Amino acid sequence: MPPQPLGLIAGEGKAPLVLVEKLTATQKPVVVITFSEAQAKRLASAGAKAVRIKLGQFGKLIKAFKKEGVKEITFLGKIEKPKALKEAIPDLRALLLWKRLLSRNDDAILRAVAEELEKEGFRIVSPADFVPELLTPEGVLTRKEPSSSQWEDIRFGYEIARKIGAMDIGQCVVVKDRMVLAVEAVEGTDETIRRAGNFRKGAVVVKVLKPNQDPRLDLPAAGLKTLETMLSAGARVLALEAGKTLFFEREEALDFANRHGLIVVGIK
Repeated sequence: MPPQPLGLIAGEGKAPLVLVEKLTATQKPVVVITFSEAQAKRLASAGAKAVRIKLGQFGKLIKAFKKEGVKEITFLGKIEKPKALKEAIPDLRALLLWKRLLSRNDDAILRAVAEELEKEGFRIVSPADFVPELLTPEGVLTRKEPSSSQWEDIRFGYEIARKIGAMDIGQCVVVKDRMVLAVEAVEGTDETIRRAGNFRKGAVVVKVLKPNQDPRLDLPAAGLKTLETMLSAGARVLALEAGKTLFFEREEALDFANRHGLIVVGIK
């Protein structure tokens, strides 16, 4: 009997590609639903069966997965919310779901989507189940360690990040000298870092899983691009919640950090 295909709802970025390459290397078939032609081509070239739809075509998404015999579904990749709201073409089922939402922040939307998929008989799984090696380990990951004042900012930022996360606002904050420079909202982590760079240099970027967040959905993620953005914005430290944050291109990212004197830590 052939292995059961995994259903992947893929946003943009390298993360879905990493997952597809890992699974196809182990002969695990992957059926991908994605929302751009370029991403569909990338994932198909990596060995996935890629189906492109418009964001909001919920009925079409369900039909495609059922047609391919998918039983388990995971979510991975970045969806830029401002762009998505402009380009979405919701079907009736998506519109009804949207109207039922009391909150339309990211976590609330993803939970509602997951619940609808579970009603259809699908099982929602975490991408970390398939690529646990991508989870951020605990400890200082770069050659350079935080100073005592940077550790204070890390602890301060961690508490603030958890508080905004509990309100389903965002996963990331940027702080300096125990002052909040920027809080992530719909713009995403990179834009949050750039915005903070307009106010202070030498800042600390902290990214955590929201306290009430379903860990199967929208795991916090960082990688080489995060560090490149930090360098251009003048930020110096990246603190990721250990065991709950995906860290992509780790070897390349840490090499970049070491060459430029940046610091990366995994915190609990």
